[in-house]
Amino acid sequence: MKNVSIIIFSFLIFQLNAQQILPIKDRARVIDEILADRFNNLLPELMDRANLDMWILISREYNEDPVLKTMLPATWLNARRRTVIVFYRDKAKQNIEKLAVARYNFGDNIVSAWNKEKQPNQWRRLIEIIEERNPKQIGLNYSKHFNIADGLDKTDFDEFIQELPSSYKSKVVSAEKLAVGWIETRTKREMIIYNQLIDITHNIIAEAFSEKVITPGITTTTEVEWWMRQKVNDLGLKTWFHPTVDVQRSKDDLKGHLYSFSDRPEQQVILPGDLVHCDFGITYLRLNTDCQELAYILKPNETHPPKFLSNALKAGNRVQDIFTNNFERGKTGNEILLKSLREAKEEGLKPSIYSHPLGSYGHSSGPTIGMWDSQGGVAGAGDYPLYPNTVYAIELNTTVSIPEWKRDIRIMLEEAGFFGEDGFRYVNGRQTTLLTIPRVKAHQGN
Repeated sequence: MKNVSIIIFSFLIFQLNAQQILPIKDRARVIDEILADRFNNLLPELMDRANLDMWILISREYNEDPVLKTMLPATWLNARRRTVIVFYRDKAKQNIEKLAVARYNFGDNIVSAWNKEKQPNQWRRLIEIIEERNPKQIGLNYSKHFNIADGLDKTDFDEFIQELPSSYKSKVVSAEKLAVGWIETRTKREMIIYNQLIDITHNIIAEAFSEKVITPGITTTTEVEWWMRQKVNDLGLKTWFHPTVDVQRSKDDLKGHLYSFSDRPEQQVILPGDLVHCDFGITYLRLNTDCQELAYILKPNETHPPKFLSNALKAGNRVQDIFTNNFERGKTGNEILLKSLREAKEEGLKPSIYSHPLGSYGHSSGPTIGMWDSQGGVAGAGDYPLYPNTVYAIELNTTVSIPEWKRDIRIMLEEAGFFGEDGFRYVNGRQTTLLTIPRVKAHQGN
């Protein structure tokens, strides 16, 4: 009985450390509450900002529009049959209609507006709704530069346009700005939750980069990757990409450590003196994390990482500071990228920046701020401006010369950052001290 009590106590302590991961039923309640807030309070603001008074989303089961998928009630895992959602914003009356041209309500937030017995044709009913409201513009989800905002398939588009009266065809426009706004914008409650997601992510990385998981000379990088994947599954969570773990050491070639993922060495045995790096993220409550951290494997008689590696991490932190200090409302991703690279190079740093929006999706919609193979800017997505209440994966690296290793290394970092009305902040801190195996005192700094 004593052993059982110890096990239960240990489990509860872990759950507290893991931000008390909710059972599925409670997650559903939270998801639906967040959706209601987003539909009733956020969506009207976004429609006004995009100057769009009608937004139509059309999807079929198992081929969901990525935007519509984020709107599904918690108990809906997919759309049903053909699902058509209509949002109509009457700015003068300060109200918004949320209608489903479907046989049943779209959860508790969007009511059914189709009685098949009265109007057997679903397209015809949709046209009736349009004609009754006579919108100035009809936004559809098609976009050249944002894949997530390009979810309307050709069949549904063709059939809709065929049914639409000619007097309304000229009113059809891309809903790109609205779709991206919906995907990228976070509410106050979501940001409270986001802090917990990042904490969970940090906790899993800290455990993975510990003597509990890694035995130097025995454990391989691939084994750590699968341990992280299994840990996520055991917690009842999901990951949106397979974790990666790699090492840099004094006698290694730099090739394969960052860009050539197909060349990334597998089954590398982790050894004392290695600088170990991971790329890891989770999905929870319809939000995503993306984090890269570093750990050092202590050699015998070492109690701290070598100063040259700690200084290299400081160089990475400096690139982060330069970069995030340039976050300014209205600046495009390309403007932020080029200014940050120029300033970092002026300080003698060797940066590469490839940050992306983070939130409803891992590689989400919003301003793309560089790609690893596009350091001169990204056409289209990089020209999109920065808006407040958005989250980004602050993903970058800096190349540092290490004479002690007779080679260069890359300090690769990634952390969730929030841009709000008051400027930039990290959602839940960032790494400023190398983790060590075995563990010595380390913490997440600001």
